[in-house]
Formats: sequence, C-alpha cells, structure tokens
Amino acid sequence: MSMTRRQPADGSAAPLLNLLPGIGGPAPERADAARNRRKILDAAARIVAEQGPECVTMNQVAHASGIGVGTVYRRFGDVSQLLWALLDDRERQFQEAYLGGPPPLGPGAPAAERLDAFLDALVDRVVEQRAILLAAQSAAPVARYTSGAYLAMHTHVALLVSQAHPDTNAALLAHLLLAPFSPSLMHHLSEEQQLSATELKAGIRQLLSLRAPGGEPAPAPPSSP
Repeated sequence: MSMTRRQPADGSAAPLLNLLPGIGGPAPERADAARNRRKILDAAARIVAEQGPECVTMNQVAHASGIGVGTVYRRFGDVSQLLWALLDDRERQFQEAYLGGPPPLGPGAPAAERLDAFLDALVDRVVEQRAILLAAQSAAPVARYTSGAYLAMHTHVALLVSQAHPDTNAALLAHLLLAPFSPSLMHHLSEEQQLSATELKAGIRQLLSLRAPGGEPAPAPPSSP
C-alpha cells in the first residue's frame, strides 16, 4: 500500500500527516451523499480490521458497502485516498469524544481521571488502527509530531497534566506520555508480543505509578523558564 498524497497544485510538498484533520469535519454534503460516505468508510474499516490495509481494493469496498464502484471512485479517487479518509474519520470521532463527549473522557471529570480515560481510549484507537498508522509512520517517520492529530492530542494532554500537576513541565510530560503510542511500538507489542489492549492499559498505568528508588515519588522535571 502506498501511503502517499498528491502534491498541492502549486507543487509544494505537504507533510504526509499534516493532512490529517485537527478539529473539524468534512465539508457539508447532501444527506444521501453523507450516508454513502458513511457506508463506504465503515466497509473499508471492516476490511482493514479483518484483512489489513494492504488487502483493500475499491471493488471490494464497493461490494461490502453496497455502493456502486463508480461512486466509490468518484468519492475517494483511489485506495490511498480512501485509507487516509478512514484515518481522518476515526481521528475526528476520537477528538469529538475527548473534547465534548461524556466524562470521564470528555469534560466534567477531574483532570487526573480524564487523563487516565484518554490514555485508555488512545490505546484502543492505536491498536484498532495500528496497520494504517504504521504504514503512515513508515512513509514519514517524523511527520507524526507536526500533524494536526498529534498537536491536538498534545495540547489536550498538556492541559490535563497542568491542571492535575501545576508545578510540572506539562508540555514536556505530554510528549513523554504520548511517546509509548508510537504506531511501531504499539504494533510490536500487540502483534509480535501478543499483548491485549487490557494488558497495554495496565502497563501504561504501572508506568505512570513508578516511583524513584527508596519509595519516594520520582522528582518532577523543572518547568520551562
């Protein structure tokens, strides 16, 4: 599978993952077009989950969704663009859940509880989408950190850390908390080490509860000047 994007019309090369959305949604569309888009994306998601992204074809998606193959091509162009749209869609759903959904993931719970819920939900998301995320990371390893998706997550985590632990360097800790969710590491742990999402969540909690030798909590890093 080629996880590449077409260059902009002016010839400039957009970073691969910068094309994932931050907060927002698709352009307004007719109700029937929105229903077709939903059916196509849901069918693509099932195929990815059952067979992997490399097995996705436009004909297969058309058959699984009950939508004509011509419509699938007109909406998404090719398999690469369809898979990017699937990532965009899942990222948008995740953002809606942690920014405006019910607590503890959404607003209304204490910051520490929201952070726990966010990390649990992130495990589920990365495990579910690991094949596509790994392909994207392989195509552009560093682009993850400048993507709209990562920047939105980092801002959210830094805010929760600063609320729960005001005297820490929240921006740095947010990067470190998100580091274990690298698609390549999650792929290794879930596929090669055969760890379940439940085991990964437990491991993240154990990591966050580690203390320095002697039983004292590990010292907090100095805040940025």
